[in-house]
Amino acid sequence: MVISYALTPFLAWLVAGTSKFIINSFKAKQLAFGLVGYGGLPSNHSAIVSSMAALIAFKEGIGSPSFGVAIALAFIVILDAASLRRQIGRQAVILNRLAAGSSGYRPVRERMGHTRVEIAAGVMVGVLVAMAVSKYLS
Repeated sequence: MVISYALTPFLAWLVAGTSKFIINSFKAKQLAFGLVGYGGLPSNHSAIVSSMAALIAFKEGIGSPSFGVAIALAFIVILDAASLRRQIGRQAVILNRLAAGSSGYRPVRERMGHTRVEIAAGVMVGVLVAMAVSKYLS
């Protein structure tokens, strides 16, 4: 079913985002709307791209050209989440310290990238969602 290719990344995003909200709310002991976004467990970005790569693997096989494209895209997104955005978060911490006390300065978000555990959890969510979609919508 063609709709599964559009539905899978959306469901992966929804499951990962909902899980992240619940986990952050439990940790903060309050509804954590302000903690949803970049960073945290599980990685939404990793869930989205891995769900598509996994769905293509399940439906078309790992020898298909589309799987190659999907896995290349997944690697780019995951590497970005693990390194570049993590470095941006570290720089944001320093920037906020330097600008502390400046009038009119609004602190920038410091939590940006993901740890390996957060990325692995996102990949797991993506693969499980793809598995479910492949099984129930085929």
